[in-house]
Order: sequence, then C-alpha cells, then structure tokens
Amino acid sequence: MQPTMLSHTSPALAPHPAPLKIRPARVTDLPALVDLLCQLFSIETDFAIRPDRHARGLRLLLGAVRRGRAYVAVAESQGQVIGMATVQTVVSTAEGARSGWIEDVVIREDLRGAGIGRLLMADITHWAQTNGVARLQLLADRRNRPALAFYGRLAFQATNMICLRAGHPRTPRPTGSESTEKPRKPREAL
Repeated sequence: MQPTMLSHTSPALAPHPAPLKIRPARVTDLPALVDLLCQLFSIETDFAIRPDRHARGLRLLLGAVRRGRAYVAVAESQGQVIGMATVQTVVSTAEGARSGWIEDVVIREDLRGAGIGRLLMADITHWAQTNGVARLQLLADRRNRPALAFYGRLAFQATNMICLRAGHPRTPRPTGSESTEKPRKPREAL
C-alpha cells in the first residue's frame, strides 16, 4: 500500500491505568514481543503462530536496527511491554530513495482503542522522517476491519498494488493428478 507520509504528532492518549512510555525495543523485550506477535498472528490467517520463528525473526530485525535499516518501537506501561510496531527499509526505484515497510503493529488486546497504536505509529513515522525514508507503506489483513479503520484514520490509503508471495507454508504441493513439470528458471530482468 502506498500511504501518504504521516506527520509526527503526539496525540492525546485516552485515559488508561498507568503512565505510558514509547521507546526503542531491547533484546530483553523479546519474550513480550513474541507474545504480542502471537496475538497478532491469531487474527491474521496468512500466518501460523510459531513462537520460535517469531523470536528468530525479531532477533534478525534487531540486527537490522543496529545497522540503521529498521526500527522497533514498543509501548511500555508499569515496566511491561504492551504494544509494538516495526518499520524496515528497502530501496524504492519509484521514489529513488528508501521506502519503509510497516509491520507488526499490535497492542495488547485489553488495551486496544486507548491511543497507544497512534503513539507507536507517530514514533516510527518520526524515525522514518529523520532517517531519509521517502514513503511508508504497509500490508494489512483485509478481514481485520478495526486495523483497516485505524490505518485509514492515519491517512493510509489503499493502492492498486496487490501482495503476491511464494513459499507460503500452506501452499498446496502438486498431487499425482496435477502437473509435475519442473518450474522454469526465471528470465533475467536486465
């Protein structure tokens, strides 16, 4: 999706039980981040809940953070991580600059709707703006209406692009009745 760039503002947070801090993730946050991803993937049917893989992915992402290619923001309240959002950069030939992919925006279920997601999005948008990212985009589960409404309120807009992928773990394998033709080698683009 090709959203408009969000401005960095700090909207008022709806009342909730304790002070809230938005900060960069630390390695010590991994167990809480894995728990949040399990909550997210329980509603995103394209993904399976696999805590060991989620932890491995988060470690890779934190490595990208150290190299300046990504950012992981967490929301913390009373010493507990209660929300997260991530952004990773790629080079956009259309923009002639870095572009940011937002992923893993999730708030602990009992605290959703309190403005925490908006604060996390403002934080990763600020990171993107200060790190030369020309455009932010994200993918969202088309059945997750609350998430789609949330992104719409933040000025994200649907585009004509669609997501395609290969190697999905649930991709059916050909059976005896289907073609067993070897896959063709892709042609070089250049």
